[in-house]
Amino acid sequence: MKVIELHKSVTESNDKDAEVLRKELKEKGVFLINLMSSAGSGKTTFLSKTILDLKEDYRIAVLEADIDASVDAEKIESLGAKSIQVHTDGMCHMDAGMTRRGLEEMGLEEVDIAFLENIGNLICPAEYDTGASKNVMILSVPEGDDKPLKYPLMFQTSDVLVITKMDTLPYFSFDLEKCTERVQFLNPKINIFPVSAKSGEGMKEWEEWLIEETRKWKE
Repeated sequence: MKVIELHKSVTESNDKDAEVLRKELKEKGVFLINLMSSAGSGKTTFLSKTILDLKEDYRIAVLEADIDASVDAEKIESLGAKSIQVHTDGMCHMDAGMTRRGLEEMGLEEVDIAFLENIGNLICPAEYDTGASKNVMILSVPEGDDKPLKYPLMFQTSDVLVITKMDTLPYFSFDLEKCTERVQFLNPKINIFPVSAKSGEGMKEWEEWLIEETRKWKE
């Protein structure tokens, strides 16, 4: 498994670089998802379930970003998806330049859907455009329904909110209706999918959205 070291882009025009990368990915027909969450949200488990469900029909690649680890990339690679691990030299986010280099090192030949599994926190990743086609944020039930009040920018910049670990709902004080109201107040256009990768609950709805958005991206 390949591991590369990345450093913060020296360019000051990240937004411009992100737009250029997005256009290039569109031309190549690669749908890139920027997957963001706090650590321990179940991001890799959710992603693994998505890959297993869709890998027969879609060619999937994963860019695993971490400060200094390679466990997640090894797990994804074992599922049969193309994967590369990138270390961010202590940086708590990925920017467009770093994403570009990671994708180039991994290679996008014969790829339909690419996931950038961003660094696990709810602050820095929300501030940087990576050039992704869509931003998807993951919030797990054990984290609580008040996260939208604490990290509003993350919810405002995301196109999709996936609420994971729904199978644990009976064991935590998590008000799904209240959480949904708070999120929609911050971002009325956001798509919300409550799921459980363990039981499969809600995965069909999420995957149908992903398939439809991939189709539209390739048109």
